[in-house]
Amino acid sequence: MYDLIIIGAGPAGMTAGVYAARQKEETLLLAKEVGGQVNWTLGIENYMGYQFIEGVELIAKFEEQVRKFPIDIKTGREVKSLIKVHGGGFEVGDAEGARYTGRTVIICSGKRPRMLGVPGEERLRGKGVTYCSVCDGPLFADMDVAVIGGGNSAMEAAIDMSKIASRVHLVSLTPLTGDHVLREKVAEAANIDVATEHETLEVTGNGFVSGVRVKDLKGGSEKVLQVEGVFVEIGLIPNSDFVRDLLTLNELGEIMINCSCETGIPGLYAAGDVTSVPAKQIVVAAGDGAKAALQAHLFLQKCA
Repeated sequence: MYDLIIIGAGPAGMTAGVYAARQKEETLLLAKEVGGQVNWTLGIENYMGYQFIEGVELIAKFEEQVRKFPIDIKTGREVKSLIKVHGGGFEVGDAEGARYTGRTVIICSGKRPRMLGVPGEERLRGKGVTYCSVCDGPLFADMDVAVIGGGNSAMEAAIDMSKIASRVHLVSLTPLTGDHVLREKVAEAANIDVATEHETLEVTGNGFVSGVRVKDLKGGSEKVLQVEGVFVEIGLIPNSDFVRDLLTLNELGEIMINCSCETGIPGLYAAGDVTSVPAKQIVVAAGDGAKAALQAHLFLQKCA
């Protein structure tokens, strides 16, 4: 039995791992992949200590530090179940059927991209439809592309793609809702066309994306934007399905926690974007990972 099982290896999970290992706790870090959403971020300008750093570079530094400690790290493991064991502790199950037991658990499973749910999206996924401009943006150099969404992630994707693609169509169901500085950058980019209050109806193409059919919600007219790539940036869904019957979730599916990262079940904590903490930022996730690990350590000391 481990002292602590950490589910997820983004900023929250890896920070929790370092704090736990420094307390000499036997720790297991389970994750589908290392880095989570930070891997999709091209440039980071608000993480202390770095004026600018790429997402993959920051995660590499996180991972390098984590691997200096005797933490049992298992990647490629998608957690499917978490149950409280009668008599104390928890059992975590992964998609391969493996089972792990721990005295405490910290859930840092993050979020995943939300899909549009329109005709053509699933059929053309990986054939022009993508959910990561950082990962796939260079594949669309000098092409016309569409970015779907109106929040920070959509505007960041549009700005990133304006440096790569020939023309970017930013299509939003609502007026742009992201940060003012991002709205300014979008307005300043000569090759970004903004269509707010437009609904995306369909992704078209035979074999590969050839266009996006959109509808003007004010006038009711429809048109097809001739594009070769579609970047879906309409938000994220918490990876909390495996605790839906165990913990209290809010209307967004996020795990409800208090300021100490406690879930309401003794010994079970959560940190990062999977939680109800309002600010979804790397520095906030890392800080909450540290808090959760410290709280888990206090719990283990009391139970010793």
